[in-house]
Amino acid sequence: MHRPLSEHICFTLYATSMTITRTYKPMLDELGITYPQYLMLTTLAENNGLTIGAIAGRLGLESSTVTPPVKRLEQAGFVQRKRSTTDERQVTVHLTAAGRSLLTKCKCLADTLLENSGMSEAQLASLNRQIQKFHRVLSDRLDAASKH
Repeated sequence: MHRPLSEHICFTLYATSMTITRTYKPMLDELGITYPQYLMLTTLAENNGLTIGAIAGRLGLESSTVTPPVKRLEQAGFVQRKRSTTDERQVTVHLTAAGRSLLTKCKCLADTLLENSGMSEAQLASLNRQIQKFHRVLSDRLDAASKH
């Protein structure tokens, strides 16, 4: 017998992700960035000066998917791309002061999510750790299977 959709964790995670994105959208629209751009800026806040490939890897995306939003972030003045002096094929992306300032304004995203979730900060953090562990296990098994 086939399980109902509500019992599929893949659908629950997908629907939750879509709802979070819809929750963030009005605030991101006000800031003038998209959700993927927000993730890219956050990635650079963790480790500034990454290559396009490293940003893509961190977000689980293809490099060709990352380049257009990074170019738009650069046009908006939030990041600066720099070509390597030793290998001109390498381009690193750096947050600008405006990019760092924008990320400070993005704090409202996490606050809104926490407020709307009806969960405590500790509960939400615990849920996030569980989902991260679930993701790591699945990802590690996929990586291992692809090497065989």
